Amino acid sequence: MPGLVPPVADEREGLLAYLAQQRYLLRTSTYAISDEQARRTPCASSLSLGGLVKHCAHMERNWIDTVLQRRREHSGEDHAAQFRLGDDETLAGVIELYEQVALETEAAIGAIADLAQEVPVPKGVPWFPADLGAWSVRWVLLHLIEETARHAGHADIVREALDGATALPLMAAVEGWPATGRIRPWRVENE
Repeated sequence: MPGLVPPVADEREGLLAYLAQQRYLLRTSTYAISDEQARRTPCASSLSLGGLVKHCAHMERNWIDTVLQRRREHSGEDHAAQFRLGDDETLAGVIELYEQVALETEAAIGAIADLAQEVPVPKGVPWFPADLGAWSVRWVLLHLIEETARHAGHADIVREALDGATALPLMAAVEGWPATGRIRPWRVENE
């Protein structure tokens, strides 16, 4: 995927393309790291790269479940555990989950005729507005972009604290960009 979203034909394509770009940037932050590194929390927070990918997969799936008014049995895992890559989990496994969730999102959104379709606001969630009956599918997509971008930014900080890698050199490495005076592809020997 290039560094920028390509031109889009319409709103739906644009929203899905920007969401895909933010997912890609989050996944890129995990380039060439081990499961052990994906569990590390090198900053003042308890955020890890594997945990951020895992959380974003669960968060996106929950929002699409909300759009589709689908109830899913939750694993019983507490919210904080969604931000940790467990000892029995692998980075490859949570990335695979995230890729599956992305396919589910694209299929679900592709099947909705009108992005203005109402999505009922779940009741009893303290951070959801009590005085609002519904969001639109469009709003949910914008929220997914915003939330994913926020966590991709967290991942940038965690990765830089972990081993000094930053977003553009990582992207250059993943995509095979040639070295320039400004950007050199990340290599493990940079550590």
